[in-house]
Amino acid sequence: MTWKALDTADQLNDIKQQPGYSVIFKHSTRCSISMMAKRRFELDWDQFPETLPLYFLDLIKYREISNQIAEQFQVHHESPQLLLIKDGECILDQSHGGISVEETLTMVQ
Repeated sequence: MTWKALDTADQLNDIKQQPGYSVIFKHSTRCSISMMAKRRFELDWDQFPETLPLYFLDLIKYREISNQIAEQFQVHHESPQLLLIKDGECILDQSHGGISVEETLTMVQ
């Protein structure tokens, strides 16, 4: 699996319009908790279907996109944060130690 960098508002609009599932992982490059959550997530992400797009947002560099995510998907901003998007709607919002590949998989399958 590999990350797709989320660094434009156009990409966010594409995710919102895309049928099926997408994952957005919001990460603070200055936060050790965020780094730990990202590493733990990456250890298990090979369980996801290869077709599942995994978007990575560096929210320090792209804070405005992070704000747009909160607004468009009606979620409270957190970091680290994982959002599972299905058909343009956020159906799962996890943060900090609650970020779980296993729980996310239960929603995808």
